[in-house]
Amino acid sequence: MNLLTIENLTKSYTDRQLFDHVSFSLGSGEKVGVIGINGTGKSTLLRIAAGLEEPDGGTVSMGNGLQVRYLPQTPVFKEESHVLACVLSGNVTEQNKWDIESQAKAMLNTLDIPDFTQPVEELSGGQRKRVALANTLLSSSDILILDEPTNHLDSEMAGWLEDYLKRFRGAVIMVTHDRYFLDSICSRIVELDKRCLYSYQANYSGFLQRKAEREAMALAAERKRQSLLKTELAWMMRGARARSTKQKAHIQRFEELRDAKAPESDAGVEINSVKSRLGKTTVELHGISKSYGKNILIKDFTYIFLKDDRIGVIGRNGCGKSTLMKIIMGAEPPDEGELVVGQTVKLGYFSQENEYMDLSLRVIDYIRNVAEYVPTADGSISASQMLERFLFPPDIQYTVIERLSGGERRRLYLLRVLMEAPNVLILDEPTNDLDIRTLMVLEDYLDTFPGIVISVSHDRYFLDRVTRRIFAFEGNGTLVQYEGGYTDYQTAAERKRAEQEAFENDRGQNGRPGGQRENVEPAAQAWKQDSRMKPRKLKFTFQEQRDFETIEGEIEALETGILEKEAAIEEAAANYGRLSRLMEEKQELESRLEEKMERWMYLEDLAARIEAGETVS
Repeated sequence: MNLLTIENLTKSYTDRQLFDHVSFSLGSGEKVGVIGINGTGKSTLLRIAAGLEEPDGGTVSMGNGLQVRYLPQTPVFKEESHVLACVLSGNVTEQNKWDIESQAKAMLNTLDIPDFTQPVEELSGGQRKRVALANTLLSSSDILILDEPTNHLDSEMAGWLEDYLKRFRGAVIMVTHDRYFLDSICSRIVELDKRCLYSYQANYSGFLQRKAEREAMALAAERKRQSLLKTELAWMMRGARARSTKQKAHIQRFEELRDAKAPESDAGVEINSVKSRLGKTTVELHGISKSYGKNILIKDFTYIFLKDDRIGVIGRNGCGKSTLMKIIMGAEPPDEGELVVGQTVKLGYFSQENEYMDLSLRVIDYIRNVAEYVPTADGSISASQMLERFLFPPDIQYTVIERLSGGERRRLYLLRVLMEAPNVLILDEPTNDLDIRTLMVLEDYLDTFPGIVISVSHDRYFLDRVTRRIFAFEGNGTLVQYEGGYTDYQTAAERKRAEQEAFENDRGQNGRPGGQRENVEPAAQAWKQDSRMKPRKLKFTFQEQRDFETIEGEIEALETGILEKEAAIEEAAANYGRLSRLMEEKQELESRLEEKMERWMYLEDLAARIEAGETVS
């Protein structure tokens, strides 16, 4: 049974058409994810479905007596309201008035909003979004309409929301960029693309496969049309006689083939080789500590970033992730410790909130203020070409920024950061408000980015896709290093928790209460604290020791591989396809060899300093 039906929907804003006679329906209990690039009308579709915006044409019908709740992308609250009142607003009934408040408080605690009396004006944008989410979820609804519900949720909260929506018996329509979230919850994906709506009865993984099949079929049909058109054109060139009905029908078929529209393909997004050279000294943090009052955010953190590092920083909201990024940027001084930044380092910072934008500027002028031309592997290209590659076609480039959607402004801001050619890229919650396709483009770009990437993110898919090392804030200012992406971190963290629980249980069974340390513990802790005050001998980390033992063999193997590729290239001189592939493989091996040589030089230098008995504070 359909709860909601939209038929022949049309909607335009000024000169931009969002929907061209599209139709959509929502069945009982369905969980539907809406995706598409920023500016295609995802949020508009949700507002129309919620009855908050009128279409230009078409009909919207809903079952009688259905309760619908809508979570906006940017919530607005009544002035001088406090947190608990905002969550309870519209949710108190005669049936639930005795227990609704305790439910609201429990949900707020889960979403890390512990001060129920705090005025909403004092909340950050992320906190406001979580208060609005609590208000929406607390309602008794038949349909939940959620616009970016995972924005500003840490991984633990996103997992909680995932479980909640799986148990929810009503229907859900949501816009989200979280691909793991879509995979886990949605039974159908709706894609908005070039004014059309495509429905796929699948989760996100299934959608990717079925979209590829749809596009392949469209291309095959276009090839057939072109072949027929070529045949018909040859017939026309021979001279069509228009006197008979048969000949007129032939001419009409030619004109229909000629005037048919070819399928529109997605624009390519390329920003290759927009970079600056990175020297030997990169970014180094030595004994960094930072507190606000009694709140310890970072305590004695040391790390030297390597040239190809892909670092993910995770932790609960408010734990200090953004503060750490600001310290690296030099925008926030540490209380203790030293920040060293190499002379060749050029930092690019994509902040959690967009930098100030002059909304009266045209899109192209905003980019031209960075550079009129940008060097790429194919030579210099103009700002206009760069915008087009980044999904801003010519008809939008001369639009003022004020007319762009929030997501389009975020994409424009990202392009500006990348065009500044940084070699150390700091991304603070890059997935907030960026559409999935732009995220895929960014991920592909980062694969070949010849510099350091440091990303604060709660997006599990993004972290798995991009990062190779995780630093997790684990309480009291402590950052713990994990190798791999988010899934690797999660596995290692769960194993560590299980081992800790087993250890505590074992201690309890041996006559000591679980969770209590032996008397030797304070002494050991005192020694540990004291050792921080004294110089310590410089030594390899576990990873550095392992690399030092194996890197010469890896270099030798790469050199051998390059020689083998060179021999194969000589043999394949007459086979262009194989030659091209071998050249690419050789280039990749040479790139990896260069990285390994830089790592070897760093480790050799460190080994010499260790042998000389150097110490660190």
